[in-house]
Parts: sequence; C-alpha cells; structure tokens
Amino acid sequence: MREDLEEIYYTKQDIKTRVSELGEQITKVYKGYDEITIISIINGAIYFTVDILRNINVPIRLDCIRVSSYGSKPYPDKKPEISVSIRLGIKNQHVLLIDDILDTGNTISMVYDYLNKCNPSSLLTCILLEKDCPRETSFKADFIGFKVPDKFIVGYGLDYAERYRNLPYIGSLKTELLNPV
Repeated sequence: MREDLEEIYYTKQDIKTRVSELGEQITKVYKGYDEITIISIINGAIYFTVDILRNINVPIRLDCIRVSSYGSKPYPDKKPEISVSIRLGIKNQHVLLIDDILDTGNTISMVYDYLNKCNPSSLLTCILLEKDCPRETSFKADFIGFKVPDKFIVGYGLDYAERYRNLPYIGSLKTELLNPV
C-alpha cells in the first residue's frame, strides 16, 4: 500500500510523539476537573482517539458520533449528516470533540453546533490534521496535531473508500488512484 502514496508526511514515531504532546496539553487544560467527556467522530478519528485517550491523565467518559459525507468519492458528495448520535448525556459536562481532519470545516462545525445545543459546561475540539486549504466555515480547532498540504490524505484512520485506514503513517494518495466518479 505504501506504493499508492505520493508522499509520507508523518511517520509512526512522529505521530506517537505528537499525540503524547497533545495528551499533555489536554491534561493541563482539564487538570482538576472531575471528568471530561470525549466525543469521537468515527470512523476516521478512531485510531487518533484511542491513542490520545492513553495520553490524557484525567478521568474520561467516551462516546462516538458517526457522520457521513464522503461515501467512496475523494470529495464530499453531500452535506455532512449525523447517522449515529451520541448516547451519553453531556449537559453540564466538559466535552472534548475529536476529529481526524479539518478541511472544509463543514463536518466539525455541524457536530460542534449539534453538541453545543446539548448545553455542555465547556466544549473544546482536538483535530489530528489541519489541511492547508480554503475553508467553507470559519471554524478553528483548540488543539491541532499536524498541518498537511491540500492533498488527499490517508493513513492512521483516514481512508479513501474505506481503504488505507490501517497505515501506521500519514501521507497523500497518488491522484491517479482517486476515482472522481
């Protein structure tokens, strides 16, 4: 599968180091809190969420929300929709929303607004990757792992048509492998 990549931006070690740093930053922000509730946008953020949970040193509750917009195309083919919502109550809770990549901003903005309507005490966001591309929203994440160029990114949970998630590194997929149909 490595041969399908144009370039590798972050190695397994780069990711491990940065996730550890993010865990320390998040722990400092939430130090002294009784607990925080982490909401992960899956499937893309699953690897990142698991690893960052291991690096946060405060009591945690975990829930997941599933959002769809890409299907099997290399671009969003519809507005993001919540297909599976959270089960935990988050009213008056301190919530950290985790996602894999911030590109257009549509998905994270929509989920952020949805969660905010549940009246959490606080709501912060943590993004593995921030893509260097024009945004359709003005959304800014509170914690950012890495910056990536405006290419189609796969690996470490990010996919193309449900493939490449299991790569232990992050890179760009060769454009000739992207099916625009």
